[in-house]
This record gives sequence, C-alpha cells and structure tokens, in this order.
Amino acid sequence: MKKYLFATAAFCFAVSAGFSQAKLIETVTKKGDELVIPYQKYVLPNGLTVVLAEDHSDPLVHVDVTYHVGSAREEIGKSGFAHFFEHMMFQGSDNVGDEQHFKIISGSGGTLNGSTNQDRTNYYETVPSNQLEKMLWLESDRMGFLLDAVTQQKFEIQRSTVKNERGQNYDNRPYGLAGEFASKNLYPYGHPYSWLTIGYVEDLNRVNVNDLKNFFLRWYGPNNATITIGGDFKSADVIKLVDKYFGSIPRGPEVTKTVLAPVVLESDRYASYTDNYAKIPLLTKSYVTVPNYDKDMAALACLAQVIGQGKNSILYQNLVKTQKALNASCNSRLSELAGEFSFQIVPLPGKSLAAMDSLLTEALVAFEKRGVTDEDIIKFKGGIESQFINGLQSVSGKVSQLAAFQTYVGNPNMIGKQLEMYRAVTKEDVMNAYNKYIKGKHSLTVSVLVKGQNAAPVMADNYTVDTTKYVRPNYGYDGLKYVKAKDNFDRSKQPGVGANPVVKVPAFTKKSTPNGIKMIFAESKELPIVNISIRIPGGQIAETDMPAKSGIAGMTASMMNEDTKNYTAEQMAVELQKLGSNINISSSFDGTVFSVQSLKKNLDKTLALLEERMLNPKFTEATFSRLQKQALEGFKQLKSQPAAIADNVFDKINYSNSILGLSSNGTETTIKSLTLKDVEDFYANNMTTQGARVVVVGDVKEADVLPKLAFLNKIPNKKIAYAKPAAAPLVNKTTIYIVDVPKAAQTEFRVGGPTNLKYDATGEYYKLGLVNFTIGGDFNSRLNINLREDKGWTYGARSSFSSNDYAGDYTFSAGIRADATDSALTEVIKEIKNYAANGITAEELSFMKMAIGQRDALAYETGGQKAGFVGRILQYDLPATYVNTQSNILKNMTKTEIDALAKKWLDINKVNILLVGDKAKILPGLQKFGYEIVELDVDGNKK
Repeated sequence: MKKYLFATAAFCFAVSAGFSQAKLIETVTKKGDELVIPYQKYVLPNGLTVVLAEDHSDPLVHVDVTYHVGSAREEIGKSGFAHFFEHMMFQGSDNVGDEQHFKIISGSGGTLNGSTNQDRTNYYETVPSNQLEKMLWLESDRMGFLLDAVTQQKFEIQRSTVKNERGQNYDNRPYGLAGEFASKNLYPYGHPYSWLTIGYVEDLNRVNVNDLKNFFLRWYGPNNATITIGGDFKSADVIKLVDKYFGSIPRGPEVTKTVLAPVVLESDRYASYTDNYAKIPLLTKSYVTVPNYDKDMAALACLAQVIGQGKNSILYQNLVKTQKALNASCNSRLSELAGEFSFQIVPLPGKSLAAMDSLLTEALVAFEKRGVTDEDIIKFKGGIESQFINGLQSVSGKVSQLAAFQTYVGNPNMIGKQLEMYRAVTKEDVMNAYNKYIKGKHSLTVSVLVKGQNAAPVMADNYTVDTTKYVRPNYGYDGLKYVKAKDNFDRSKQPGVGANPVVKVPAFTKKSTPNGIKMIFAESKELPIVNISIRIPGGQIAETDMPAKSGIAGMTASMMNEDTKNYTAEQMAVELQKLGSNINISSSFDGTVFSVQSLKKNLDKTLALLEERMLNPKFTEATFSRLQKQALEGFKQLKSQPAAIADNVFDKINYSNSILGLSSNGTETTIKSLTLKDVEDFYANNMTTQGARVVVVGDVKEADVLPKLAFLNKIPNKKIAYAKPAAAPLVNKTTIYIVDVPKAAQTEFRVGGPTNLKYDATGEYYKLGLVNFTIGGDFNSRLNINLREDKGWTYGARSSFSSNDYAGDYTFSAGIRADATDSALTEVIKEIKNYAANGITAEELSFMKMAIGQRDALAYETGGQKAGFVGRILQYDLPATYVNTQSNILKNMTKTEIDALAKKWLDINKVNILLVGDKAKILPGLQKFGYEIVELDVDGNKK
C-alpha cells in the first residue's frame, strides 16, 4: 500500500510538471517493404500497457481497451460472466450517466462496440480525431469508477438483454446450439472451453449483482489490460493524456497465465441432439489440436484449406461436386488454451449421416493418396498475403492486430513474424500436421437431428460427460475490495474538444465511353490494393415480365462463378488464390455485378481472369443440376430461420406479387422449373455495355487502368428496355400478420410499409433519414432505448427508410422475447404514434445534428468506403459537392420541418405488422389491439 501511495504522489508531481511517468518499452518503425505496423509501447506503473500507432491517413482515431479475461476465466455454474460484464460496462460509471456512454460517442460522430470471446474482452470506438481525449476519459472512468454505478435495475435489464442475445444468436436459429453441444462433449467437464461465451440460461438466471462485481474486481485491473490507440495524433501528447486519465487507477490483483494439460480423447465419442429449427441434419466431427501461435498453426490452416475449403478441396470435389452432400467443409480454429480441427457435412435429401461419415473417411483416404502439392502451397501463401494486407486497410484493423498480439503473446510486433510463419510452411509440414492431429486420432462426432424426422445419428450415443473429477478453480475472489483512484483534476467534467478535423472526400475522375459505359476512378495509394466493380444491366428487374422464371438472374450469376471455356472452376480458383485475388459475380436488383479485388502487382493477370469469367462462361448441365439442388435445399434452410422468414414475407406483404415482393432467390416452384437453356438465354439477352457502370478504387491511375479494361468493348453494345415495376399500393389500414414458428424463443417484428419514395441524396428521402435517426436510426433512438435498455426485451431494435431507383419503404425490425410480444408491440405503437404527433425535442434535434454532422471523418477510410462513395456518385449522377449540400440541409433542419415529415410519413394506423413466432404464445395477447389478424404460412400465403 505504501508503495502504491508513493507511486501516486509521484504521478501527481509528474502530471503537474507536464511529464509522463509511463515507461517507453519500445519503438517500432517500418524499414523498406517489410509488413509492419509502426507503434510505440509504454507501461504505466499500475501495469497498464499502452500501444500507440500514429496513422495520419485519415482524420480519425480508434481506441481499443482489451482486458485479458474471457469466458475461460469462468467456472461451472457461473458461465457467461465475462460476456455479461461486457454489457454492464456500457451502463454508466461515476461520471457517466445511465445510457450516456453510447450517446456521448454517437454524439461525437463515432461508432463503438465491445466483444467477448473465450480469452479476452475488448471495448472499442472510432471517432473523429478531435474527440480522442473524451474517449480516454470515458474508458478510464469505467475502468476505475464503475461499481458504484452498478444497480440492481441495470443488472436485471442487462441480464434480460443477454438472454435475448442468446435467443437471437443461438436458441432461435438452425444449428444454433451445435457449437455449444460439441464443446460440452469435446472438452472435460469444467474445462474453460467446455461452454460457450454466451453462457447457459440457468447460469444467467442464478447470477447475482455481487458475483458480477467480484468478477470486475478480480479481472478488470489496469495490470490485466492493454489500451491500443491508432490514428491521427501525436504520440508524445497522447501518452500524457493516458497517464492523466488511467495512471491513478490502482493496480488490480495479479493475473497469471492459465496453463492446462492438453486435452486428450481416449476413444471416439458419438453424441446427438434434436434441433428445433433445422430442416436438414448435420454431421460435425472435431479433433483436438494446439493453441494459437503454436508452430503448427500455419500447417493446420493450410491443411484445412486443402481438405475442406474452396472448389479445389478434397471435400468439395469428392462430396459436393459429385452431389453426394449438400455442403462439406472443415476449419482449424485455434484459441489461447487449445485448438480444434472440425468437419461439417450437410447431406442431400435421402442420404444418411452414417453415409456422410463413411464418405468423410473415404475423402481422407483420398487425401492421403493425393498428398499436398506444390500448387496447394503456392495458392495458400498467395491468399494469406492478400488477407494480411487487406486487414490493414483501416486504423481499426491495425489496432485490433496490435491489441491481440500484445494480449496473447506480449509482443505487438508480430504481424510480420506471423506472415513469415505462413510463408515458410511446406508440404511436409502440412502432412505432418495431418498425421499428428487427424489420422488415427480420436474425435467427437455430433449428429444434429431434425425434429419430426426419423433420421438416425451416425452411431448411437456412447459418451456421457463425467462430472466427478471436476475441481473448482480458486480464482482469488476472497477479500476483494473496491478502491477508487484519487485524481488531481476534476474527473466529473467532460473534456472539451478541438475544432472538427478537415475531412476531404475522395478525389475522382469520370469517363463515358462511346458504347455506353460510365466509369469513375479514385486513386488511393495507402495500400497496394485495387478494387473494381463492374455492373452490367439486368439482374432481378429483367424478371419483371417473366415472373415464372423468378430467380433466373441469381442462378445465372451463380453459374458464371463456375466453369469457363478455358478454365474449370477449380483451375480458376487456383489461379486467383495464387495471385491473392478475388473475383465474384452476383445479381443485384437491377444488374449483374462483377466484384474484383487484387494486389496491385497482380492486376493484369487478375483482369485477364475477369475477362475470361465475363466473356467465356461455360454453362454445363452437371453444374446447373448441382446448383439447382443446392438452391432448392437452401429454401428449406431459409424457412427454418425466423429472421429470414420475416424479411421475405414482409416484402411479399408490402409488394404483393410485384417483382419487388419476390426474393432474389426465386421460389421453390420457379427454381424447380428453370432449365439450362434459361440460363444461356438470360446471359445472351442481358450482356450489354449500354448502361454499364465501372468503379475503380485503389493504387492505380486512370490512365494506367483504362487500357486494361479494353476487353469490356467485346461485350455487345445493344439497348435493352426493362419494364419498371409498378408502384406498390400504400397501406390504408393497419393489419397484423402472423407466421407460426412453434416454440420460437423470440418473435421477429417487422412493422412498416411502402413509401414509393425513390432515392434522392438531397431531397425528401435524405431528410427522412434525419427524421428516423431519433426514432430508430441510432443506438440511442427512442425505440432501442425503450425496448432494449429500459425493458430488456430485445438485443436490438431499429427502423429505417430505404429506397433505390424503383421503390422505397419504411421498416421497423427487432427480435423480441416471445413472452413480451404484445407488450413490445404496445411500446412500438406508442413510440411511433408519439413521435408522429409531437415530433422531436430540441435536445434530440441538437444531438442528431451533432452526431451526423461529425460522421464524415469516418466515412472514406477504406477502399470499400471510397468505392461506395464514388459508386453512388456514378449511379445517381450526383455532383461531387452533394455532401456539402447534405451538410447544409442538416445544419438548417428545424423542428418544424422534422415534425411535419414525421407526421406525414409515420402513421401507425397505416402500417403492416408482421410477427413471426410461436402462435400459441403470442396470439392471445394480440387480440386486444383491435386490428385484423391474418395468419400466413412461411411463404407469405394466407392459411
């Protein structure tokens, strides 16, 4: 204690003298072309590690505080603590009021979140650079001044919110419990990885607020944390601010590294369970491997790719392409204490799980005969290099890497070393990993069975979890005391901010070709990457006059991702991965989109492959048959997911049988009726340069890339007139629609209807985005605060106005706890009705302007963001200054105008209300509203 008080006194002197008491540990700079993230690393006397990465490419900063505690620090009966506490950290502290943490960051023009995994919990925010000191004040206040603000009411609300998150992400979706079931049966009872981070509901029910406070006191000390800051700042200034806000926080109990004996399976284990939502059985098989950063990490990643990832993999070739299985894949997942190598196989209808298990065995035998080739190694390394470079496009990506490396290995400077580990992998390393961890080793096989079907598991269950050998760990919770820091400044005063940073929109050039192609180019030299998007007219809108062939646009795009006249799909995949490139073809509502990503050095070769894909597709009966079967089975899966059901049915309710109301996937009937000739005709009829759009963003000049795109002139130059879908009828009375999903843990809400407003960057549509911000467009919106933060009924609630060139609509959406369905609907109706009647408050108007007005600092950082910006300019023929016009609209927006628009467009008496959930639970509570109630099936047809 005396030592700590002396350190505090020294700190007070240091700060008052304008110096930092942080100890500089190392400075890392970039030399030549090496892959490195430059940074400075400091340690404060209280043990807090500080990593600072200056990056002046954009006027923003990203702050990450990582605590080295995840669900692996929990124990039997108290699962879910780490994740639960993540939620509590957003509920205010001594100097930050309830629900203010989100509001302060949103009002700063920033974004924020937190995440928990098995081994760590992190909290992060990205804000304009002038807001950095405020972020340090926020993060330090919850690190050092949290517990007195934790109340029983906040605790209960967040307990409910976490249970809703579990319902939404695990209990209420197909195969959602497969991971939890596998972990329980793979690891010994009590092993930190034998439960998932979300925890068990029964444990969440029994936890009390004092348990949670003890968890904070044990693990949330500065000596178990790393704060990593990247962005537009000067490190010498920022380390003083870190010292000011964090330096006085007392050191927490010592934390030692967890060391566990390797997990060993003494025999093959078989276990099964019945899934409430799945429509197709699933087989998983898991082997125990090694922790992260082990010397075999790269070999295991390569092994997973060769056996079960992509079109060249053994599983795809032997099971999927031959139409013996619907899907088959594998992956290597390494965590801090252990690793898993897992296979997943979904059978085609009529195929048993036991047959899939036999096919997997045969595939592994085939792999042993084939071995690992030189080509396997080349393409693996090409893909890894691209993956590493792409991960550094944003400051948040760089910060996340630094924080993870420091947390797990104590050295932020690992990205280059890790890449070299991958580059050094050999064929022999990969085969050695297979022989060491897979061949002849015991595994856990899980059979996920379908409710109401007679499918048998692979083998009868032969394993029961042994609970008799569990020794409860002593994590040192006894005698913990909450000791607050003593500062030499007034922490209750929120720091001010400097002037907003100057934000420059991406510079661009435009070009139109004689054959009707419109192009836009934006050079960005930060990383040697080029992104290209080419949109050919067509897509779903081409189906307007042929509804019986709905889904043909998507099917054609899928076929174009397969064989070409000069490459099989497998050969194409090999060539692209060697280059570290990606080409994907997809169907949008009004076009076929060719998306390309390439390292600059490989752009010529990548574009040659794009030309081949675009101009020389090879449509074969075998490929068509396989994709058709996969699509038909995919409908079964979609119809087992309440959220997917809600999205599709809501479109059908709003747009009836218009093309706007049909899924881009088509229907089971239309997909079943399609033929290979339909695909050939669709391609031939819709390839044109007239109305095509090309977006190029990256490390390349227009003059250099333009000649490389000359192959686009080989596309036919023909005019194609597409019938535009008719405007949807507006809703004239509120009706409740129900889709029954028995035993659903949540009810999926969709409330709203068509507006028929087309996209307008500076007109009424843009203004409605400002209107919606307060009611449902932000975490701090009335709907989300009410339903999530005040009531704890949902993991998240939101609303939005959306539109394009053809239609527009308004939608509220949320997954609500089943037993709160009618109560939540009451609140949704109340909030929307109140906003339409009484409008926005002066405080809300000011907050909205402040939040949206500062967001541009974050808007143009990555290649994808730049492409989105210039692509929108090209698509809607916008002037380069349209963002200035938007800023002026925002600045001059009045309460009167907001209120008038809310009254005009938010009429709760003229909306469609769709509820997808357990009819037996929710119907009785809905009858009190007095609206007509219509029951629909999962396809949106009246029952």
